[in-house]
Amino acid sequence: MSGVFQVIAGIVALFNGSYYAVRSDELLVTVGYTGWGWVHIIVGAAVALTGLAVMGGRLWAYAVCVALAVVSAIVNVGFLAAYPVGATITIALDVVVIFAITVHGREVRS
Repeated sequence: MSGVFQVIAGIVALFNGSYYAVRSDELLVTVGYTGWGWVHIIVGAAVALTGLAVMGGRLWAYAVCVALAVVSAIVNVGFLAAYPVGATITIALDVVVIFAITVHGREVRS
């Protein structure tokens, strides 16, 4: 879900940058909304695909998913001023993903 939310935020940033709360030069990282859109789409797609691999029980996906969830949370901290509610929800989902995989990762394989 976190990856899907990020892909949606990226598509909105690409096609309608005026949707967001502030101008792109007022963000923590001053990149235009087109750049933010591509970053969100790439990270979101990677998170979503890795999440599917975790659900399939692939061992490599556990470590990759935790790493991508950390990257996703960091990206959303930089985007927090533009989309406060959506970025906060995505950060919270990333924290839940990290917790679930590190604590309950072995249960998925069985």
